[in-house]
Amino acid sequence: MMCLESDGAGTAGSSSQDCMPGAEDGGVETLSGRMSPVPPMLERKSPEIHKDNLDKDHVPNIKRANVAAAGILSVGNVLNYLDRYTVAGVLLDIQQHFGVKDSGAGLLQTVFICSFMVAAPIFGYLGDRFNRKVILSCGIFFWSAVTFSSSFIPKQYFWLLVLSRGLVGIGEASYSTIAPTIIGDLFTKNTRTLMLSVFYFAIPLGSGLGYITGSSVKQVAGDWRWALRVSPVLGMITGSLILIFVPIAKRGHVEQLKARSSWFRDMKALIKNRSYVFSSLATSTVSFATGALGMWIPLYLYRAQVVQKTVEPCNFGPCSNKDSLIFGAITCITGFLGVITGAGATKWCRLKTQRADPLVCAVGMLGSAIFICLVFVAAKSSSIAAYICIFAGETLLFSNWAITADMLMYVVIPTRRATAVALQSFTSHLLGDAGSPYLIGFISDLIQESTNKTPLWEFLSLGYALMLCPFVVVLGGMFFLATALYFLEDLAKAEQQEPCSDSFTVGSCSDSEEASIL
Repeated sequence: MMCLESDGAGTAGSSSQDCMPGAEDGGVETLSGRMSPVPPMLERKSPEIHKDNLDKDHVPNIKRANVAAAGILSVGNVLNYLDRYTVAGVLLDIQQHFGVKDSGAGLLQTVFICSFMVAAPIFGYLGDRFNRKVILSCGIFFWSAVTFSSSFIPKQYFWLLVLSRGLVGIGEASYSTIAPTIIGDLFTKNTRTLMLSVFYFAIPLGSGLGYITGSSVKQVAGDWRWALRVSPVLGMITGSLILIFVPIAKRGHVEQLKARSSWFRDMKALIKNRSYVFSSLATSTVSFATGALGMWIPLYLYRAQVVQKTVEPCNFGPCSNKDSLIFGAITCITGFLGVITGAGATKWCRLKTQRADPLVCAVGMLGSAIFICLVFVAAKSSSIAAYICIFAGETLLFSNWAITADMLMYVVIPTRRATAVALQSFTSHLLGDAGSPYLIGFISDLIQESTNKTPLWEFLSLGYALMLCPFVVVLGGMFFLATALYFLEDLAKAEQQEPCSDSFTVGSCSDSEEASIL
């Protein structure tokens, strides 16, 4: 029997449970010759029951083990971004300690992202072929050890701190590439959208907690180095939990098939997938903006307050951590609101148009660009007005993260998803935040060198450099509009490539209703 209402994205186990109301946990996963056929009466009734369950989308009906696994993976994602932005939370102290300029400070994030994007395709290849949870755990253990060790680097070895951030990027690449594909294989349809929303909410949550953790720990301990020793301990614990509790999820509905397409064939198919290509380019613009703003906005707002004469310039550490704390809290809140708003808007718009996913992303990007521009207008006279604009801009910018990941799951077949995520990650970082933090710092330094070195010009030069971000965000909105032109066509192609007569699994036929609600 075939599942008449499966999108082909879930595991065999989840498809059989949805399509067979009488199946228990760990029930029928295949229809091999060793198993009894499904009774005709059950075959006739299962589609109606399955549809009802999907429409209600009740999380309690999902296997508890899968929900727990998604929760652990989301916590791991929080830690990844907490570790990444802890450095940004103490950036001013790092500059004072090592005696580096804006371009040198920006190099920390650029080297991290460069190593991340180079390692991502490698882990994507491995993730489509080997035990994914082992790769995830090893990656967490590796970056935790490197981050902890980097907290002991002497001040005359700034290059060693830069190198350590590059090694951390390799470890984190394994997680960001593979973890979403496990969630994509554990759940289907609206449930998958919900779980991916939770997973990607971890990005702004972890980023915000990174600023808060870095600033708070530095203030309590009196030394910024202690900020780098928090995430490694939590990382070791999370890596162990992944090994113990995360199931070995089957890759779509063809996990047990012996034949597997080559890496070159996968890449060729992805490059021909226009929805995937345009959404990846759009993701690159998001990456550019978030990388640059996340690295420099706290320092920019600090310089704004120096110009306003509400704070004194910091020439020796430890420096004020107020802006990092506020920006971190805003990032946490806007991340939650953005992910929820994006998921809710997409679900509602799917009732109105079949191209809801990319259109919601486009609207969010274009609206975000407006508020990001207003940040630089308001910052010189009012920090509160600048924070309000940041709040609105980040909320709209964060609204597309989970939607973009969900679009990838729709237009790419299951056995190519880890490779697709890895290639998209590589592209978005290469064109996005691999260079944006350093580029902003470099432009800021160039402007300062041609002007008087005063607090006013330190503030203005960084603001002029950051003005590049809203223009890049507008370009991202255009790419999402281009994605909308080809989304349905590529969705149909992906569904046609999923074999509806797969003898290994229940639930191998794509759902026509799924396309109708998109």
